[in-house]
Amino acid sequence: MIPRPLRVERQRVQCGPVAISYEVVGVGPPLVLIHGLSGSGRWWSRNVGPLARRFRVHVVDLIGFGESRDGQPFILAEAARYLVHWMDEVGIDRSSIVGHSMGAFVGAELAADYPQRVDRLVLVDAAVWPLADGHQRHAVGLARALRRLPLSFLPVLVADSYRAGPMTLWKAARQLLTADVRPKLAGIQAPTLVVWGQHDALVPLEVGEQLVASLPGAALVVIADAGHNPMWDRPAEFNRVVGDFLAGEIGPGASALRGLTAPRPRPQAG
Repeated sequence: MIPRPLRVERQRVQCGPVAISYEVVGVGPPLVLIHGLSGSGRWWSRNVGPLARRFRVHVVDLIGFGESRDGQPFILAEAARYLVHWMDEVGIDRSSIVGHSMGAFVGAELAADYPQRVDRLVLVDAAVWPLADGHQRHAVGLARALRRLPLSFLPVLVADSYRAGPMTLWKAARQLLTADVRPKLAGIQAPTLVVWGQHDALVPLEVGEQLVASLPGAALVVIADAGHNPMWDRPAEFNRVVGDFLAGEIGPGASALRGLTAPRPRPQAG
């Protein structure tokens, strides 16, 4: 039986001085997807359909990116607060959150500062604290990541980067390379799954391992043959494990995660 096509609602709401654009699709518990640096909601285009058959999916464009470009600058330190304001405006009291890269920083900060608003949390190749030799290492990692980029993703990346503009990208990257969410991690109460691409050259796997060590009860799952964007590189595996985790069908650390490398043992903090 061919599934019926899902109706996509495109919306835009005013949140104080800024307007946030988003798409809504599906029926079920609310789920919010947060894209990363230079991205937009289009980065989730291979995931929305499968997830929307189990959840009411809200795909947000962060301020300054995608369709949320209205002259207001992106400020990383304010992004979580504005998303909570947006949740208030659209009537979401509590939601699961999936954030990728810079969006994972925003998602982690939201979960730490507003724990009552987050049901379950998924952090994907999370850029959550500064790397040693930050700017130089980021430049090298970016070059390596571009070499592994699927050709199908290149037009999306180019178009979204062009829409955001070089000044927005430069300022957001500067903020991200100096921001550190570690002091807030103890405030995260939501069950958390950390997902990483096996060959991420931009944010190394060690960051994911350290992140899980700082979040008691969380688990790290590495998606084989994926880079910094596992939701695009390996969508079937990504959608299955994330969907099952968000639905509560598997818990953090469960051994029944299929189609992936085995869940990695949680390293000891310190």
